[in-house]
Amino acid sequence: MSQHGKTTSEEVDDRQLELARAEGEAYQRSLRYMIEEVAHTGDMTEVDDYVVGFAQEEAEGLYELTGEGEFAWREPGDENCHIEVAVADVDDGRFVPGAEVSVRIADGDGEEVEAATLPLLWHPGLYHYGANVRLPGDGAYTLEVRVEPPTFHRHDEENGDRYGEPVTVTFEDVDLQTSQS
Repeated sequence: MSQHGKTTSEEVDDRQLELARAEGEAYQRSLRYMIEEVAHTGDMTEVDDYVVGFAQEEAEGLYELTGEGEFAWREPGDENCHIEVAVADVDDGRFVPGAEVSVRIADGDGEEVEAATLPLLWHPGLYHYGANVRLPGDGAYTLEVRVEPPTFHRHDEENGDRYGEPVTVTFEDVDLQTSQS
């Protein structure tokens, strides 16, 4: 449990906190499903105000909204790995939007082989931050995930002073596989 431990206040009552926890529990079930059953590999950990989890899948096509307001399907090109990162509140488990999330991927010698900023991705099963990246091949890598504080305003004088510091999480000896869907 974080230092905050959400409590009732002028802004939120017991029922709202109960509903937020239920929403977070559902998000965490979806996150575990993605990590354990859908993705090639993944993991999660708690740090400060956050639960940070990652999953790795095949590089995949994505829709992008163009400047003309039309959707365009983009195939992965030469990218061969899709990195997904979930950022959630450590107290209630709900997804935290609006953060700036980046990943640095290093090989077994500690040499950086890829770095990317991960935009927010809508997914029919789980909101997350993610991007297709290019790796030299299959193998064991270190993933360093950095989460910059979201810039959104926070309600609640009692519970709102959270997500104010950047955090970095390192996942070592991660078996990543390269391919495209």
